[in-house]
Amino acid sequence: MSNNDVFSQRERNIIILIIVVILGGIILYATRGIFGAFLGTMVMYTLFRNLNIFLIEKWRWPKPVSSVFIIILSIFIIVLPFVGIGKMLFDKAIELQQNPQWIKRIMDAVDHFAGDKLGQPDLIEKQLEASSTYLGGLLTSALGGAANAFLVITVMYFLLYFLFVNYKGFEGGLIHYLPFDDESAVVFGEELKNITYSNIIGQTIIAIIQGACLALGFVIFGAKDPLFWGVITAILSFIPLLGPPLIFVPAAVVLLANGQSWQGIGLLIWGFGLVINIDNVLRLIIAKRIGDIHPIITVVGVIIGIPLFGLMGLVYGPLLLAYFLIAVRIYKANKRLSLKKDRIQDQLEEG
Repeated sequence: MSNNDVFSQRERNIIILIIVVILGGIILYATRGIFGAFLGTMVMYTLFRNLNIFLIEKWRWPKPVSSVFIIILSIFIIVLPFVGIGKMLFDKAIELQQNPQWIKRIMDAVDHFAGDKLGQPDLIEKQLEASSTYLGGLLTSALGGAANAFLVITVMYFLLYFLFVNYKGFEGGLIHYLPFDDESAVVFGEELKNITYSNIIGQTIIAIIQGACLALGFVIFGAKDPLFWGVITAILSFIPLLGPPLIFVPAAVVLLANGQSWQGIGLLIWGFGLVINIDNVLRLIIAKRIGDIHPIITVVGVIIGIPLFGLMGLVYGPLLLAYFLIAVRIYKANKRLSLKKDRIQDQLEEG
């Protein structure tokens, strides 16, 4: 150490680490609004990684061409359907705000039914005003959410392009900097892939089938707007067991309130007997073929994800929680292995 040195090497390392942590915290805070873009990039990379490698290594496509092709493909099969769903929800919100009379008619019918059958004639009268306020706020938040979603998608695809082009360097750097040994890194990557496939591909299949099934039930039993409520059911199907009843139970109550007794009872039987069990059966099949996320993890993940990511929290929340649990499980395995090695080393030294 020279006489001009103020700090020792250890002190320099500590100071540099503090600077890195502070700057990292500032960067994380500054990018908190687009954190969904980073998570979305990881999800999209996991989903299309094998296709990218196949196009580059088997078909000899140039890396930029493969990246652009996958981005365009993902826009058509993932982004555009979400845009269509968002437009449908936005149009319905405008319709409800401009013409709330049909809501009042439904409320009156349900109040009449509740008064005759349940002895509570004002069961949901107070909810009408709250619903109008909510719908008014929904329009404002939808506009802001649309602008933020455009920014998130742009950042996500910008990052995704360079990850696909330099996939070997990205994966090599990831393995190098992750605090796992090579075997644990492979296990982590495989678990990550299975959980992502299960939640994105598997849950999307369940959602589409449940939404279509309930829409068919609406047609059979004469409920209004089967297409719209089928789409809403598909979205809520990402909440296992709890999602679809939020749609078909109120719809059945409205049918009963309008004097359509057999239609209302039939819709309840259809919902609980068929729609709910689709989730149970398909989830078991997906768990055997791909992987599974426990329903408790999904529900808790949705509760965490929606405040952070909005509607996409239905997908990102459970994934984020599942990734965390995978990391904890690998940490515990590494900890046990480390303790075992220490015990063996101690025994060798004593011997």
